[in-house]
Amino acid sequence: MFKKSIFMLMVVALAACSTKPVSQDKSPMQQKVDEYAKFTLTTDLTKLTPKEKEMLPLLIQAAEIMDELYWQQAWGDKNVHPDSLTDSAAIAFFNINYGPWDRLDGNKPFVAGVGEKPAGANFYPADMTKEEFEALADPKKTDNYTVIVRKEDKSLEVIPYSVYYGEKLKKASELVLKASELAEDPGLKSYLKLRAEALLSNDYYPSDNVWMDMKDNGIDFVIGPIENYEDQLFGYKTSFESFVLVKDKEWSQKVLHFAALFPALQKSLPVDDKYKTEVPGSASDLGVYDVVYYAGDCNGGSKTIAINLPNDPRIHREKGTRKLQLKNAMQAKFEKILVPIAEQVLNPEQMKHVKFDAFFENVMFHESAHGLGITKTINGKGNVRDALKEGYTSIEEAKADILGLYLITKLNEMGEFKDKDLMDNYVTFVAGIFRSVRFGASSAHGKANMLSFNYLGEHGAFVRDASTGLYTVDFEKMKQAVADLSGMILVLQGNGDYEGTINLVKEKGIIMPELQKDLDKISTAGIPRDIVFDQGLKALGL
Repeated sequence: MFKKSIFMLMVVALAACSTKPVSQDKSPMQQKVDEYAKFTLTTDLTKLTPKEKEMLPLLIQAAEIMDELYWQQAWGDKNVHPDSLTDSAAIAFFNINYGPWDRLDGNKPFVAGVGEKPAGANFYPADMTKEEFEALADPKKTDNYTVIVRKEDKSLEVIPYSVYYGEKLKKASELVLKASELAEDPGLKSYLKLRAEALLSNDYYPSDNVWMDMKDNGIDFVIGPIENYEDQLFGYKTSFESFVLVKDKEWSQKVLHFAALFPALQKSLPVDDKYKTEVPGSASDLGVYDVVYYAGDCNGGSKTIAINLPNDPRIHREKGTRKLQLKNAMQAKFEKILVPIAEQVLNPEQMKHVKFDAFFENVMFHESAHGLGITKTINGKGNVRDALKEGYTSIEEAKADILGLYLITKLNEMGEFKDKDLMDNYVTFVAGIFRSVRFGASSAHGKANMLSFNYLGEHGAFVRDASTGLYTVDFEKMKQAVADLSGMILVLQGNGDYEGTINLVKEKGIIMPELQKDLDKISTAGIPRDIVFDQGLKALGL
């Protein structure tokens, strides 16, 4: 699909990354820090107008406030460390993880005496029981933008984000409003104004609606409480985050064509017709960006390399979603992490199928798959997200993983790819699971990765040679397993099957001993697990 190679774009910025065997001279904590390859976030600023360049500092300052708010949600004051945290490497690792729990190792504490990570983070009182929450009469308790606190009389109270985090949100709103005054693109100007208001009102629908219509902007900006991964108690509460993005208009033009095909792809899903009656919004958009700043939830532990937003199911039904591919971060992970991993675990004869274009497509259609399928149950249980509760995020990510691969297969059958070898996507997908599963099986993404890996392995989509430990992908069995698992997940979602979803994730969303041996082999090879950023105005040369 993409014949222009961009492999050389990141050579200088990635020079600091290392895939040498782990040094035994370093402390265990320093070795953990070194598992994150340093990467400088930058882009070609000559593509921006003077006013767009002037906007960047304002947007980055607002993003920094989102980072402070996420610290509050995940841990507390970032400058208040546990008493036992004195080692400089441990402090660095504390900052990477937004707290004393290793996000890529099942949220295990790496600081003595802190205990297990609270499932509800700081969204709920630490001593609150599920039964106590269920008994709370306030209908706003399940709202995405409220915090539950305990009053002096020990009862529970629901407080809106705009009140609880009011002071910082007011500052962020003012910065976003100033940026809107510099915006030359009408869509971006309108979006920033509405987003500034949303930070103070908790009503993100108007700004999400306008954001969907942005087409010609050179800069994009994501800000607010968005994902609910941090709330592993109920999955209701959203975390603050922000991305500052610069559009790659050339690559965006290449991928835009696929958005028009989403209605046809929805009809092709491998399930009964009653599970695919929803019609994807016609305003669905695909775009390619360089990200120049990450803040908050998207920056904790493993780094996001693509965005599929908004999350509001009303927007999904009315307009669809926008799917933004973060090309520079994606390229970094492919070259410095995925390829070295593939060399460790794949049959050498299949290494020719590990390609950046395939990785890019797999990620892009993962995000596209979020916008297809079902948002409202077929049997009156309400929205899928609400029906599946804490099981939603894991099964939704698993759906996106496997359904994305199904979509690529269908598009190839439709003749939408030229000179496409689907084995590139299948083999790169398997190698990508080894990359992603190193994030740990505690996160929604980690459980999703393992669900796909275990199901595919059980159905012969790939075979592990017991003598060499190397994996070989079987084309036909992979194709069939992808369709079957896609259908299974879509049915669980459409039925709002909470018990079935929880059981599936519990059974298959785990790292088996044999796989752990392979992951240990990868670790001893010194391959980075993820990336950590040098970012900000200085990195951009501003």
